[in-house]
Amino acid sequence: MKNILKKLLLCLLFAVFFTACTNENMALQYPEGIEGKVVIRSYNAMQDSLQINAGGKFLQINKKDAFKGKIVTDYQFVFYDNAERHINIVNKATGDILQSYTFTTKKPIDTLSFYGKENIWVENVMSNPPGALSSTGQTGYRFTFPTLNRFSNSGYYGPLDAIIKKVNGQVLGIAENITKDSFGTFVEFPYGSPPILNIELVKHGTTESYVNGQKILIQIVMQNNKSRLIVLDEKANENGIFTGVEGTLNLVDFFDF
Repeated sequence: MKNILKKLLLCLLFAVFFTACTNENMALQYPEGIEGKVVIRSYNAMQDSLQINAGGKFLQINKKDAFKGKIVTDYQFVFYDNAERHINIVNKATGDILQSYTFTTKKPIDTLSFYGKENIWVENVMSNPPGALSSTGQTGYRFTFPTLNRFSNSGYYGPLDAIIKKVNGQVLGIAENITKDSFGTFVEFPYGSPPILNIELVKHGTTESYVNGQKILIQIVMQNNKSRLIVLDEKANENGIFTGVEGTLNLVDFFDF
């Protein structure tokens, strides 16, 4: 009887030890994870297609792994052991990494939204929606300036203001704190005729041009009941000489806010 009890006890100890080891191995093999998701809402206006390398693999959308125009998908994955997840935006033709992004468990559900064009890259577009108009009959604007100093080499690297005027010189509003990396403040005013706006770019808080000795003016056409996200862009002639700034790119035309 004693021998039987000893054998049963040994079997029980072995079973407990085996179960503990198995659970430990399974814990190591299948560590606890946190679900992650990156909501991708972007637009590629480049001549070359873009690829999205996530976790070492190119994402596919509708069985394609290279994209022009709108890029809309949700990338879902699991964070293990709080490891970072990296996403690279790659030019398919050259293989160059254009931008790199890192995502962590501090924000397991995040958004990746950019607008890419030759010499222009605007980040976090979906985090900067157009301003809400207060009433009908209004028009509104926000500005960003990713190519600031590309050709002008002005030597000024602070924020800019956009003084918005009618053709008769009446000031309608001032959009402040425009930078290379962020949109400035929202400004709105009544739509009017003629629908032409003259916009002067100056150093923040002043009426001084950001380019010494040269007034920087942009002319755009108002749109009634429209709020716009304008990307300012420095231009140059064939010799690379700075010729001024354009404001024809409106991101509202490319994104669904």
